[in-house]
Amino acid sequence: MKTPLQITFRDIEHSDALEAHIREKAEKLETFFEPIMSCRVVVEMPHQHKHQGKFFSVRIDIGVPGREIVVNRDQHEDVYVALRDAFDAAKRKLDDYSRRLRGETKNHDTEYIGEVVRLFPDEGYGFIRRADGDELYFNADNLANTTLKQLNEGDAVKFIEDVAAERPHAKRVSVGQHHLPE
Repeated sequence: MKTPLQITFRDIEHSDALEAHIREKAEKLETFFEPIMSCRVVVEMPHQHKHQGKFFSVRIDIGVPGREIVVNRDQHEDVYVALRDAFDAAKRKLDDYSRRLRGETKNHDTEYIGEVVRLFPDEGYGFIRRADGDELYFNADNLANTTLKQLNEGDAVKFIEDVAAERPHAKRVSVGQHHLPE
């Protein structure tokens, strides 16, 4: 990492493997935003009642031009999971900050309303007809607030369109007060 990195362990023993893991994660942050002027990572195990178990807390302070980005992730019993969650949050914050500096706004996927036309609940998939008449595949993993067994043919659903295996399909399929276009 080109950026100065400071790693602090509080109330836990220093581990070369853990420090190497933190250095690797910190290096990847520079791919999301450059220049990072400083990075401080604190891993600690706050004193807990002995019956609550041992939980790790991770704090990351990232100095960037004109700002300091702070991520505070508390209370996970696996230090590597706590680090993963903290660095994932740091990546998102750096990406958002970079986007704001460039004057870009976050693009949200366009939502469409369609009708469930065929269901295969035993196989775990179905098809939605868009307003233009084209049909899109979806599977049980693409459902947002329902299950495949709760859907019926003819139900109006909201979804976003994605492309997989060179074909469009529906994802984030949800049911509710959706009205099909007239």
